[in-house]
Amino acid sequence: MNINWFPGHMNKALKDISDKLKNVDVVTYILDARIPVSSLNPTLSTLTQNKPVLYVLNKIDMADTKILNKFLPKFKGDKSDYLLFNSTLSGKADVLLGKIKSLAKAKIEKYKNKGIKASIRTMVVGIPNCGKSTLVNNLCKKAKAITGNKAGVTKHGLWLPVGDGVEVYDTPGTLYPNIADQEVAKKLAFVGSVNDDILDFVELASELLKMLNEKYPENVKMRYNGETTLEGIAKVRKYVTVGGETDLERTARSVVDDFRKGRLGKITLD
Repeated sequence: MNINWFPGHMNKALKDISDKLKNVDVVTYILDARIPVSSLNPTLSTLTQNKPVLYVLNKIDMADTKILNKFLPKFKGDKSDYLLFNSTLSGKADVLLGKIKSLAKAKIEKYKNKGIKASIRTMVVGIPNCGKSTLVNNLCKKAKAITGNKAGVTKHGLWLPVGDGVEVYDTPGTLYPNIADQEVAKKLAFVGSVNDDILDFVELASELLKMLNEKYPENVKMRYNGETTLEGIAKVRKYVTVGGETDLERTARSVVDDFRKGRLGKITLD
């Protein structure tokens, strides 16, 4: 299975991000805590390397923190910090804004010395379906950005005021052309960052089960009554076609959905 997905709007989005960055004080980089390293887009990382960056490890409620903790030092530096986050929970905006302002401290102090309150601009970037727009709505404390549980919902960038002198720019989720590392591509597909319409779900679910059986075998066995293969899971769930054959397509989609909805437990794959 070879996975690549880079529609035209993503290329436009990367150009827009590059153009807007000169007016940005802090980049808020959303990562999926289930695949923290694989959800780093190298193109975005190159574009944002000269800016202070707040890495928001989102969907922490579905991640394995024991594994995740091994990667956290990667996101902490002189011009970077991280925050563990669940963007679906309300009331977390103050913590996020505090981190953003901390990274923009130099500008805030500079303007304060002149007797002026600084206006801070942050750009929210990340792969598709990582929770960017939900996080933006959390910051705004109301639904201003379009959200959806699939890749490619946000098509255009948008500046939004979030109060207390902070503006946020919500951008479309972006991947990168020609993903060379297919292990990374698989993980992106597992979490829904690749358009499902281009995927072979039987292959995808088989690859997912292979990885989970290596890293989280007990989670798989517990969910599927001891079964660890698509064929076995289909029998347990009695998924058959009209002709009485094993329905691997339906089984595959249910397995991927179980992973994406957190029904297989708290998992971090890299």
